[in-house]
Amino acid sequence: MQIPNTPRLTLSLMSLDDGALMYELDQDERVMHFLNGGIKTTQNQIDTVMLPRLAQYLNPAKGWGLWKVEALDCAENDKYQLSGQYLGWILVRPMHFFTQPELHNIELGWRFKYDCWGKGYATEAAKAVMQAISACGDVTHVSAIAVEDNHASIAIMKKLGMTFLYKRIHRDPLGDTEAVFYQKTV
Repeated sequence: MQIPNTPRLTLSLMSLDDGALMYELDQDERVMHFLNGGIKTTQNQIDTVMLPRLAQYLNPAKGWGLWKVEALDCAENDKYQLSGQYLGWILVRPMHFFTQPELHNIELGWRFKYDCWGKGYATEAAKAVMQAISACGDVTHVSAIAVEDNHASIAIMKKLGMTFLYKRIHRDPLGDTEAVFYQKTV
């Protein structure tokens, strides 16, 4: 699967060789705040936990994985001094992948460098990914989750046309989290 460039961004599927980019992103406490209270991910955690998890759901033909987001060389990105830089990623995998996968309900998630926050990059990238994933005939819903206090992520969900479903415990082998669930029918 390919995702066309947006006006400011290029997206490409990350590989299992991109651990250094995952590590780089996770070194800012602000980025990690709503994920684990601000604890930086170690390179060992990337190598022994995150990359093996990615390997389990990575499926280039279906577009599942982490989509690397980079800033194109353009005036808008130059304004923020971000042209050509790695900005973050968009997660794509079946909802509840590690417990009870819903193959027709695709989970979107995002993690971006702090310098990108509030500039519309996550929304722009997630929208491009959602449009490409929605074009697959077997996808009926696109969903996202966040902790209730993560107002910025919830705002992105709403901008993507998702609506609130419920608040409950999100089950994951790495630890359960109380979260709000949003969804859009495609």
